[in-house]
Amino acid sequence: MKIIIINNRADKTRSITLNSWAKGLLSVLLLGIPVAAGTLLGVKIADGRWELLFENTVGEMREQIVVQRSEVDAGRDQVEATLSAMTLKLAQMRSRLVRLDALGEQLTQIASLQEGEFDFSRSAGLGGPDERLDAEVTRSMSSQDELKMLFASMDNSLSDREAQLNVLQSMMADNRLKTESTVAGRPILKGWLSSEYGMRTDPFHGKQRWHNGVDFAGREGSSVIAVASGVVTWSGTRSGYGQMVEVNHSDGYVTRYAHNKENMAKLGAIVKKGEVIAKMGSTGRSTGPHVHFEVYKNGRTVDPSTYIHRTIR
Repeated sequence: MKIIIINNRADKTRSITLNSWAKGLLSVLLLGIPVAAGTLLGVKIADGRWELLFENTVGEMREQIVVQRSEVDAGRDQVEATLSAMTLKLAQMRSRLVRLDALGEQLTQIASLQEGEFDFSRSAGLGGPDERLDAEVTRSMSSQDELKMLFASMDNSLSDREAQLNVLQSMMADNRLKTESTVAGRPILKGWLSSEYGMRTDPFHGKQRWHNGVDFAGREGSSVIAVASGVVTWSGTRSGYGQMVEVNHSDGYVTRYAHNKENMAKLGAIVKKGEVIAKMGSTGRSTGPHVHFEVYKNGRTVDPSTYIHRTIR
C-alpha cells in the first residue's frame, strides 16, 4: 500500500509505502475513531436522560410527600375533633350519672325504706381477680384508647344504676302492695269518733250491750272509704246494718262499713285503699248519720282502734 503526501502549495509530493502490519494498524485507527466518537456521544446523551429521569423521580416523590403530609394533617385534625367530641360526650354522661344518683336518693327517701335496706349512693357489690395491664402497654395507650376505657367504665356505672333502679322499683312496688293491702286508717275523710268498741250503753234502750265496732259520725252523704285494698264480698241491705259494704282483704282480714245512705262499691268489685265505697247515712238501726266500722280477723271481731292508729312499716 502506498500513501502520497502533498504539501499546502501542491508543488511537492512524497510517497510512503506501508507494509502489511502498518496497513492493519491504520485500518484500526480509521475505524476506531468514529466508534469512539459515537460511544462518547451516546454516553453524553444517556447521562442527560438519566439526569432528567432522576429529576422527574425526585419531583414525584416530593409531590407524594406533600400529599401524604396533607393527609396526615387531615387525619390528625379528624382524630382531635373525634377526641374532643368523645370528651364532651363523656362529660355529659358523667353529669347525667350525677343527676341519676340524686334522683335515686330522692326515690329512696320517698319509698321510706329502712336505714341500710337500700343505699343508692353506693355501687352494687362486685368482685373478681385483679387483671392488671402491663406497664408498657399502659404507657403505649393513646388518648383514644383511654377514652374508650372511660366510656366502658361509664357504661358499667350506668348499667349498675339501672340494676339498682330496677331493685328499687321492685321494693317500692312491694311496699306499695303492703301499704295497699294492710288494714290501717279511718274509714272516713271527715268526721269524728262517736262510739268505741266493746261494752256500751245501747242508744235505743239504755242497757249495756256489746258493740262489735266503732262509730264515726259526720255529715250525711260524706265519703266512706276502704281502709285497705280488697274484694267486695257484700254490697246491700243487712239486718241491723242497713246498707252495708263488706270488703275481704289479705291475711284473713275483713272490714264492714254500715248504715250507708248509698253503696258505691258493687259486689265482686276490686277496691283500692282510700277508694270511696259508700256515702254516709243513717239506714238500719241508727240514730243519725254515721258509719259503723267493724274489723274481723280470721272470722272474729277485733278492736278497730288498733288498726285506725296503725303505722305501716
